[in-house]
Amino acid sequence: MSVPSKSDPILQLQEVALAFAHDTPVLQGLNLTVARGDIVTIIGPSGVGKSTLLRTLAGLNQATAGHVYVGGDLLKSPKPNVAIAFQHPGLLPWLTVAQNVAFGLDFKSQPRLGAHVRQQRVTSALAEVGLTHAASRMPHEISGGMAQRAALARCLAREPDVLLLDEPFGALDEVTREHMQALLLATRARHQMAVVLVTHDIDEALLVSDRIVLLSGAPAQISHQWTLAGNHRDLLSDPYVALRVEILKALRQNMPSASNAPLASNATLTQTPTHEVAHVL
Repeated sequence: MSVPSKSDPILQLQEVALAFAHDTPVLQGLNLTVARGDIVTIIGPSGVGKSTLLRTLAGLNQATAGHVYVGGDLLKSPKPNVAIAFQHPGLLPWLTVAQNVAFGLDFKSQPRLGAHVRQQRVTSALAEVGLTHAASRMPHEISGGMAQRAALARCLAREPDVLLLDEPFGALDEVTREHMQALLLATRARHQMAVVLVTHDIDEALLVSDRIVLLSGAPAQISHQWTLAGNHRDLLSDPYVALRVEILKALRQNMPSASNAPLASNATLTQTPTHEVAHVL
């Protein structure tokens, strides 16, 4: 199997498979490429392995077969240029918002940065997500939407090539979610990083994605892909209504019965342990 060159897409999966304890297969034969500046959204039934896939792309799970490449380099462990945000923001309660954004920038696994550069990155990231005014607040003093913006800022401060998002807006109200979706699109446009987003919200996928990928089966495989074009999308227009129905039908057709669902594939973290966040950073 040839190793991708540096000119290839920033993120590439080649026949990736993963099995957990007792050889329970979770992922099988996944092939996917994500170019710089693209948003690829992963959808699929609950428990199919979407979060497991994202953790594999972050280097937190090791594929048992196949390869994951980031920028042409084989992924063997968490990399500084791959950032992940979970459904729960994972802010450390004893640190301010600014300190949470800076957390991990001085870890040994991160590129060596001077104190001034680290501060510049934190200041810039806070400004980008609109949290400059909340830099000195504690996590209990901010709203859920602000906490998610802080988690995004923590990712942006690392200036990643790949941004992984595991249902980051799932717990937000509709208006706040719309703001976060707009922020994601603006951030992608400015930084041109590759984004892989996991969501259960088909409308969200239709709004922000360049490509939608349906993960289904046990073990999970990519069963459908849809490519979208254009930046201004009217989800009430006939083409998008038809596409939504098509995606929903495919999702329902690939919904597993309770007896066939993989036993260990659902790794969604509703509460992200501190050690997990630190390991990524």
